[in-house]
Amino acid sequence: MEVKNILVIRFRRVGDSVLSMALCHSLKQTFPDANVDFVINKGIHTLYENHPDIDNLITFDNEENHKPLKYLGKVWRTMHAKHYDVIIDMRGTIKTLWFSLFSLSTPFRIGARKKYGKLILNHQVDNHNNLLNRVQQNNIFLEPLRKIADIKPSEDFRLYVTDEHKARFRSYMESKGIDFNRTVIIVTPTARQQYKVWPKEYMEEVLRRVIKEYDAQLIFNFSGDVERESAVECHKDLGCDPHIFTCIEANSLPDLCAMTANCNFFFGNEGGPRHIAQALDIPTYAIFPPGIRKSLWQPNEGLRYGGISTDDFMPTEEQLARKMTYEERMRLIDIESVWKGLKHALDNNIQK
Repeated sequence: MEVKNILVIRFRRVGDSVLSMALCHSLKQTFPDANVDFVINKGIHTLYENHPDIDNLITFDNEENHKPLKYLGKVWRTMHAKHYDVIIDMRGTIKTLWFSLFSLSTPFRIGARKKYGKLILNHQVDNHNNLLNRVQQNNIFLEPLRKIADIKPSEDFRLYVTDEHKARFRSYMESKGIDFNRTVIIVTPTARQQYKVWPKEYMEEVLRRVIKEYDAQLIFNFSGDVERESAVECHKDLGCDPHIFTCIEANSLPDLCAMTANCNFFFGNEGGPRHIAQALDIPTYAIFPPGIRKSLWQPNEGLRYGGISTDDFMPTEEQLARKMTYEERMRLIDIESVWKGLKHALDNNIQK
C-alpha cells in the first residue's frame, strides 16, 4: 500500500505537542514521500512552522473549538479537502472522532482503545502502559502500520530555530545586558497554574546558591500578567540581584525557542518551557509537582535531562493514603535535595 497523506490529530498544549514530534519524525522516517498534516490549536502552531517533519498545519482557534457547528464544519472541510491514507488520533476524545467519522474510507483510522471509538476507528491501540514515557506511549500508534511498512520508531522530538532568528534574539539579549562569555540559565520560577509552583521561598534559596556558586545570569521566563507579577516579586525578594533579568521577554513561542537556544541550561518548574528546552537539546533540571509523573513526562532522563519529583521521596499511593494536602506533598521536595541534583547537573553540563 502506498501512503501519500497522513493526518495526525494532536490539539492540547505545548508540552503534549512537543513530545508528539517524535511520532511525526517516525512517520517521516517510515514514509519519506508522504505528506504529514498536523492538527493543533492556533497559537501553539507557530512552534511547528517550517518543521521538517510536518508538511501542513491545520489550526483551530478558540471560537472553532468551542462552537460545535463551526468545529464540525471545519473538520468536514478538512477531511474532504484531500484523501488521507492514515489518520492517527492522538487525542482520543469523542470530539476528535469526527475526523475519522468524516473519512471512513481511510484505510488506517488509528486511535486509543476506548469503547466509544469501536465503530469508527478500525485500529485501536492500548497506549497507556505506565512503564513507558509519553514519547514511547505515542509511538504505539505506529503499531498497526507494521502491516504495510517497516516501521522506524524514533524517540527524537526536536524543535528548530533558524540561525537568523537565534542571532537576532541574541543581539536583543545583549542589548539588555547579557554577557555571553558567562553562563546563561533560563529559569521558570513560576508556572501557568500557580498551585503547581514549588514554594517560592525554596526556589529563591536555590537561586541564591546558583548565583553564588556559578556567577550565572538568570533569565526569568514567564507568560502573562500573573506569571510576570510573580517573577518580578521573586526578583525583588532576591534584592533585585543584577544577575537576574526580568526585562528579557519572549513575546511568542518562536521567540521563546530563540531565547532558550541562546541559553546554556534550563531550571525551574516543569511545564512547556522545559519541554521546549529539551527539544532544542538544552540541558535541563526540572521540579515535577504532585500528580505529574517524572517517569512519564521526562523522556531520556539522565545526566543531560534531569529533575526531581515528589515520587522520589514517597510513592504517590502512600501520599494519598496518608491524606496529605497538595502543599504537604509539594514540600516533600526539599531545598537540599533540589540543590544536590541541580548542582550535579550544572557541574556536568556547563563550564564555570
